[in-house]
Amino acid sequence: MNAEHRPVTVVGLGSMGSALAAALLDRGHPTTVWNRSPDKARSLVDRGARLAGTPREAIAASPLTIACVLDYETLYSVLDPAAGELAGRTLVNLTSGSPEQAHEAVKWAHSHGAGYLDGAIMTTPPGVGDPAMMFLYSGSREVFDAHRPTLATLGDPLHLGTDPGLASLYDAALLGLMWSTMTGWLHGTALVGAERTSATAFTPVAIRWLGAVAGFLTTYAPQVDAGRYPGDDATVDVQIAAIDHLIHAAAARGIDNALPELLKAAMEKAAAAGHGQDSYASLIEVLRKPADSEA
Repeated sequence: MNAEHRPVTVVGLGSMGSALAAALLDRGHPTTVWNRSPDKARSLVDRGARLAGTPREAIAASPLTIACVLDYETLYSVLDPAAGELAGRTLVNLTSGSPEQAHEAVKWAHSHGAGYLDGAIMTTPPGVGDPAMMFLYSGSREVFDAHRPTLATLGDPLHLGTDPGLASLYDAALLGLMWSTMTGWLHGTALVGAERTSATAFTPVAIRWLGAVAGFLTTYAPQVDAGRYPGDDATVDVQIAAIDHLIHAAAARGIDNALPELLKAAMEKAAAAGHGQDSYASLIEVLRKPADSEA
């Protein structure tokens, strides 16, 4: 069998699982699928997928099983009865969960003689199959390398390390970054929208600004690692003064200020902890020790 077209099983055919199976089919992988509701497999079967009657049959069909179900409780309820088929095979778990759940899952998989990778999908279903989209994996490097060509069918596979909880941890951290960024954009959009500027007019400028923000992150990362925050670009005290302008402008236009007020409170905690003349990166000290910062 061509290494680029190895058989794969996909367990779970929600929106994401169906997208995973479709991407594998598009790249020529013999694909077996299973879902509690077989009707969800109809379009995939029409495209050439093989529908398994049971999870045991599905796992037995391929050296690699990719699971993408609702949660870990569902994962075990589906796979426990079929665990005997996992010996000598690999389970890649793309079910969302916590790092702690990933650690339990790798123990469970190893107890049944299976290789295991935990993963996180950093896109929505329409992005599956796009090589620009990140798929995060953690666990055995040997298992990852063995199946990398297949995993690359889904998106750009990034191995984060051998700790199986890393993919889930990165997933949570990156989603936090996404929500914070999108909410900041929406707040800014509401602010300029109060003066009849459209979101489509504001957004290209906002995206260009995010390029500069990415540069700030690159500058601040080594400061965070070193625990030293030279305030030679803009100090926390300067940022506190600047965010007041945002708060006042938003208040004058009736825009909700919960987000900037929250950010200002974090800045003020950092300043009170002695970081007023340090860079914005020094807020990490407040975020790492919130109880201490309030003491």
